[in-house]
Formats: sequence, structure tokens, C-alpha cells
Amino acid sequence: MFKKSVYIERRNKLKKLVNSGIILIPGNNESPMNYPANGYHFRQDSNFLYFFGQDIPGMAGVIDVDNDTEYIFADDVDIDDIIWMGPQPTVKALASEVGVENSRKFGDLADFLKSAKAKKRTIHFPPLYRNDHMIYFNNVLGIPFNGMNKYASEALIKAIVELRSIKDQYEIAELDKACDIGYMMHTEAMRMAQSGVGEREVAGRMEGISLSHGGVPSFPIILSVNGQTLHNHYHGNVMQEGNLMLADAGCETTMHYPSDHTRTTPVGGKFTQKQKEIYQIVLDSNNYAAEIMKPGVTNLWVHMKAAEVLVKGLKDLGIMKGDPEEAVTTGAYALFQPHGLGHMIGLDVHDMEGLGENYVGYDEKTKRPEIFGLAALRLGRELQPGFVLSNEPGCYFIPELIELWKRDKKHSAFINYDKLDDYVDFGGIRIEDDILITDKGSRLLGQKRIPVTPDEVEQTCQGMR
Repeated sequence: MFKKSVYIERRNKLKKLVNSGIILIPGNNESPMNYPANGYHFRQDSNFLYFFGQDIPGMAGVIDVDNDTEYIFADDVDIDDIIWMGPQPTVKALASEVGVENSRKFGDLADFLKSAKAKKRTIHFPPLYRNDHMIYFNNVLGIPFNGMNKYASEALIKAIVELRSIKDQYEIAELDKACDIGYMMHTEAMRMAQSGVGEREVAGRMEGISLSHGGVPSFPIILSVNGQTLHNHYHGNVMQEGNLMLADAGCETTMHYPSDHTRTTPVGGKFTQKQKEIYQIVLDSNNYAAEIMKPGVTNLWVHMKAAEVLVKGLKDLGIMKGDPEEAVTTGAYALFQPHGLGHMIGLDVHDMEGLGENYVGYDEKTKRPEIFGLAALRLGRELQPGFVLSNEPGCYFIPELIELWKRDKKHSAFINYDKLDDYVDFGGIRIEDDILITDKGSRLLGQKRIPVTPDEVEQTCQGMR
């Protein structure tokens, strides 16, 4: 937990932005896995963590903006809880730790909200993503299940996005820490990328490193020799020399700030010439994107310029042709990179995605494109100091997509389909770093960059680094 003043300042800023009414930030509850007493690993709601700090189930935070009063609603433990959990602080003590003066039993929240509704006061709440919260809101406030999130407060969404988008010094320190753990996860994966090793062995070792530092992986680990499948969670393959192992993984710190890195490693420790050529193109795209990221430019523009680097490299290999800028604006390049360059990172690995990507990644000045590939860019708006985002270009050869485009002769002015036949079984490469936008440019998060040049990757894979 950060110091008390951090949470007080965040709530004060939120009150000024929302201006009136009641703000309700539900915390998460325990969630049973296969029977009530066997729960999934508890993860607190990120908005509750941001404004109320406590990483404990069964809580709700309320800010009465009009009366400048704040509450935490939760229940103190009883003797049955103490037997299983040990003694716990009182809710009053927990509330005091984050500068909230008022604490009440969770059961009092329903009457509090019903009273506010009867007085026709505005109750601001964020979009809901857990069924237990939806059931509660239906029972207490009568909000219909069908389209419940249509009733979420746009004013609150915009206020949260404005505040959480800019990371303060304490958050940046946690994100640096997460990236340092990510370094250990990915270098260990590189060393394990040997013929005869199962994907699940590597994924399990990466998860173990995260757990050993106090946090779970920041998302289910993506690790596969079939890297052309963008989010491949199947770990049943046994790796063979000549494969490329794509590992997209990160950890959460004990404060729930994540890392999110991707590295692609040649199994056995040596790229083939063809693999190295495609890898270098992706690396050039990544490096160029990082070079031009700075305040005042849009991430949409950065995405398009990085995509031009991809096109130029593929053109040099005879896979693409024509004008690189036009190949990007028409969407021809998206055959090889059908996803965006990056997304916000914060208390969520796709930061604030639950509030709506268009609120987080776009604004009145920068509208979300509709063209294939560009439409998948989660963050397009103008970059500001304090933004933290991923930089993750890739190049994928997806047989089913290639077959579809080839049959329809799609973008044939830019794609040499005859040459592409030589790459149908190539797989995919992605390289991802975590970036902080500074006052004048950007910097990588973490003490040092995960090995990334072909030589560095090969040396690490061979145990030489």
C-alpha cells in the first residue's frame, strides 16, 4: 500500500472531476473455483485499489461528493473467521490507513443507496464485470440486467481515465519493479528453449518466478511454438530445434502493478537465416517506435510509422511491394500484423480496459479507425508524460488468413503471394517492451532491457549471458 496521502489526494481529485452526487466503487469478493470454500486467487478491483488501497475482499468504497464524506462499507471478522484466518484489523482501522474516516457494515450499504435513490441523487458507478456485483445492483437499485452497463456513469469513467492515465512516481517505481521480475522470467524462458522441452515446462517456470516474488502472472501466459496464433494459451507442444518459441508474459508486483513483455526465441539457440531476417524487421519496427514516442504525438501515428518499417523490411525480402506508406493506409500490411502497436499499462495489464477502450485509448481529437488491423489498436490518442504503454510490433504468417486474402486477391498491389508461399509455415514473431512517456521522450521500464538483438537472444538461449 502507498502512503495515506496518495489515496486522499486521488479521491480529492476525483471529487473535483465528478463534481456532484455519490460515487460508488465496489471492491471484489471471493470467487469459488469448483466449490464454495475453494476459491480462485483473489484479485481486488483495480479502481478500488487506486482510490481506496485495501486489498481485501468484501469491501465497497463510497464518496458522497455533495457532503464531502467518504465511507468504506465492510464487515469485521468474527471468531469463526479468526480461527481460519487469524486476527484481522477492524474495518475502522483499515479505513484509517487510507484516510477514510467513516466505516460501516456492508449490510448498511443497501439502505444507504436506496435512500440516495429515493432522494433522486445521482449514483455514479463504473462498468461492472462480475456477476455478483450485477446481482447486487439489480436487487438494491433495480437496474435491469439487460444492458446494465448502459447505466454506468460516463462522468465517472472519464474522470477515472483522466486520473489513472498519468502514473505518479510511486506507480512508476512499482512498474519498474514488475519489469525487473519480467526480465528474470523471460531470460529463464530463453535458457529453457531447447529441443525436447515441453512448452508447459517453460510456462510453469515463468509463472513460478512471478509467484516467488509475491505476485501472480499479470495475465495467463502466452507461450507457443505456434506464434502465428496471437494469444495462444495452449502449452501442450514439445519444442523442437528449428521452432520459434514466442513467450508473451508478465508478472504483478505485490501492489498489483504489472509487466508485459514478449520475446521470440529460436529453439536450440540459433536463428535460421530466414528467421533472423524476419526477426530483425520486427526489432527495427520496435526500436523505431520507441525512438519516436514522445509527448504531443499520437500513438496512432507511431503505429503507422512503425508499420511502414515492417512493410519496408518485407519489401526488401520480396514479400511486399509498392509504396510502404500506402500499404499501411490501405491496411495491406495487416496481413502480417493484424493487431495494434500497444496499449496502456497500469493497475491492469490492459489498463482500464473494463471502462471501455474508446474512453482509454481515444478522444475527441483522435477517433478509432475502422480499417482491419488499425481498428485493433487499443491506444491511439496523443501521448502525455506519465503514460505507460506497451510497444509490441509483430510479424505473423497465418495460413488461414493468407489463404483467404490470396483467394480474394486482396491487396495484390502490395503483396507478392507467390513469394509468400515460402513463408506459410513460418509461424510468428513479436517483440514487446514496456515504455514510460517522459517530459521529452520515452524510456524503457526496468533496470535493463530483456535481451533483444539476435545475438543477445542466441547467447542467452545458449547460457552465455
